[in-house]
Amino acid sequence: MNRYPQLTYLIVLFGFINGGCTVSEVIHAEQTSLDVASLKVAENLLLDVGILNFDAGIPEANNVEETQIYPEVREAEARYLPYHIKTTLQGTGFWGAVRVIPAMNVRTDVYVNGRIEESDGEFVSLTLAVFDVTGTFWFEETYSMQTGISSYAEYRDRTQDPYQKVFNDFANDLHAYVITLDPTTVSRIREISELLFFADMAPDAFGDHLAYESNGTISLQRLPAQNDPMVDRLRQIRERDRLVVDTLNEHYANFYYGVALPYEGWRKLSREQAVIYRQTRKSAVQRAILGAAVVAGSMSVDTNSSSYGRYRAERIAQSAAINRGWRTIMDAFRQYQGAELHREEIKELSESFVAEAAPMVVQVEGETMRLTGTAEAQYESWRKLLKEIYKSDTGFGDSIQMSDPVRSQQPST
Repeated sequence: MNRYPQLTYLIVLFGFINGGCTVSEVIHAEQTSLDVASLKVAENLLLDVGILNFDAGIPEANNVEETQIYPEVREAEARYLPYHIKTTLQGTGFWGAVRVIPAMNVRTDVYVNGRIEESDGEFVSLTLAVFDVTGTFWFEETYSMQTGISSYAEYRDRTQDPYQKVFNDFANDLHAYVITLDPTTVSRIREISELLFFADMAPDAFGDHLAYESNGTISLQRLPAQNDPMVDRLRQIRERDRLVVDTLNEHYANFYYGVALPYEGWRKLSREQAVIYRQTRKSAVQRAILGAAVVAGSMSVDTNSSSYGRYRAERIAQSAAINRGWRTIMDAFRQYQGAELHREEIKELSESFVAEAAPMVVQVEGETMRLTGTAEAQYESWRKLLKEIYKSDTGFGDSIQMSDPVRSQQPST
């Protein structure tokens, strides 16, 4: 028979509180090896890839306090993550030119679009869709992973992003798909990509070379004569267009490398805070309730014992239980306060992720033209200029330049 039921209750309750609040963390995140070409792939079999800026995945009625989705961070990620996919694909040797592109009207062979479903430094989930220039849908897949403590360690391989498994999984799937295409299909994609550019510039001359099907796909009707001087001229213009897109990629690269360190710092801190916040939400109320129960249970211990030894033991246990109970309540209260502070810190960090597109300076027949606005607006202005150049047979200058990106200044507080 248990002579100290209240004391046993307190001991069991302490064990439950302490055990229920134990935190287990992932140390090493899962990894995926990147498939890399062992031999050089023939150039005529390499497809160019264009990666569009991602949908940031910000809910229409976003309540930051509830979702922990900070628009400034997500908008930065929507530009940062596509560029990292670009660097990953470039490192495989399976593709031609891989570029981040400002809009769908950039004519390339394969397009990648994406949406950020989740990204808090600990968990990431990206939905990526791939289709080619003919309108043929390749695949759509959601890639997810959980980072570990070592993902942000000082000693880690800095060439590997904390989210690298997601990028490698996607790159491997993309390669697995393209190798199912026969050389004729690859050549047809390249041909249609070129003819679409030609048709943009000279619809009267090349518009009937392609057929637009009811299902949204594009098929080849006929190829232009290779000795057509118009083809040579349009290919030269297309090279200039690619140079502009490459120049815009320098802007994306400047943003990517400029934001890399603070973004990693945010992800590391955000991960730590996400873990704490999650544990707080799960345990704080329970801990407070249990703390109150400990206090109530301790005060109900019968101290009117005729045995001085038992009275003393129960008195000591009662005092310890009351102290532990109050500490538990106060600890829960501090965790609530800590969670608020963590969210404020994340918000402050997110406000630093703001960048402006740099103006692009284009020289045409000795005349300097300055394109301003977002990357999308600059490219749209360039396309209009390009059509005018084609129609007027204007010559190009030797260079297309972009000035250094200018960061917007945060208002002082």
